[in-house]
Formats: sequence, C-alpha cells, structure tokens
Amino acid sequence: MKKLCIMFMLAGMAASMYSCRETTQQKTQEAVEAIGEDIEENTKKAGKKIEEGARKVKEEVQEEVNNTDDVNN
Repeated sequence: MKKLCIMFMLAGMAASMYSCRETTQQKTQEAVEAIGEDIEENTKKAGKKIEEGARKVKEEVQEEVNNTDDVNN
C-alpha cells in the first residue's frame, strides 16, 4: 500500500512538472515573439529618425553653401 501511494505521488508530480513545462515554453515563445515585434517597431522608428536627421543635415549644408556664396559676392 505504501509503494502504491508513493507511485501515485510520483506520477502526480511528474504530470504537474510536465504541464508546467508546456506552459513555460508557451510563455517563453510569446515573450520572444513580443520582443521581436518590439525590436522591429523600434528599428523602423530609428530608421525614420535617421532619415529625418539626414534630411535636416542636408538642408543645413545647402543653406550654408548658399550663405557662403552670398558672402563671397
């Protein structure tokens, strides 16, 4: 009887560990997907900011060139 009781306890523990592992794997998978989406979104935002900064630099350079031409005349 004692062995039977221990066997049921071990089976119960094994089942609970297995179900926890599946839940952990699912949560990990979801977390990894969310991180990937965040990285993708932030990369797009950074790209837009870089393009905006490059456009501003280009405008500043053009203004500086135009102002320098006016000073030489």
